Amino acid sequence: MLRDQALMSAAKNYFAWQARLALPELGRRVLEIGCGTGNFTAHLLDRDLIVALDHAAQMLESLRERFPGAPNLQTILAEAEDEESVAQLATLDLDSCVCLNVLEHVRNDAAALRAVSRAIRPGGAIVLIVPAFPAIYGPVDRKLGHFRRYTRQSLAATAHEARLSVREMRYLNAVGFFGWWLNARVLKKETQSAAQIAIYDRWIVPIAARLESLLPVPFGQSLYAVLTTTP
Repeated sequence: MLRDQALMSAAKNYFAWQARLALPELGRRVLEIGCGTGNFTAHLLDRDLIVALDHAAQMLESLRERFPGAPNLQTILAEAEDEESVAQLATLDLDSCVCLNVLEHVRNDAAALRAVSRAIRPGGAIVLIVPAFPAIYGPVDRKLGHFRRYTRQSLAATAHEARLSVREMRYLNAVGFFGWWLNARVLKKETQSAAQIAIYDRWIVPIAARLESLLPVPFGQSLYAVLTTTP
């Protein structure tokens, strides 16, 4: 997992794209589910409070080493689907949550979303990015520990089960869909390629992000969603 984190850390344009989507939806006191080594956490350091949660102690240790002088950063070791542990964070007056490319790793995703809904203020936003289209689930998904890829319908159903409302949902990264399909269905790759990630991040992401900001796409490698808790 650390190898995959390191590979994706080099994808600066990809993370900047995610940040442009997620940051405007987040408040000043943010819960980050599945923070890993802090690739997205770095974009949150101007907030009043960041509560970075992960199930892996080594990830949190790497995060603390990466941002040693951040007084507004707290780390929590817990499973995302541990409803009681996550719900206790409500005492921190959190106003929003971000969970990027993490929910697919959680066996009980509805439990994780229920936990988050109890942890943040009523009316707060939960920003998600998850992998899309079960048809392109392949060896890399299995190796990464993905339990599933989502459709609009399945993600909306999971949100409904967790008693959350869907404010926005759309597909993301149409070009990446074809690359993932190629690796999953044709090449049968089991690991991500550093060269593919570098080429895609440098040459494709800037163009794709610009185009998709102007024109919604009917499919994509990922789904982007903004859910809200009950006011």
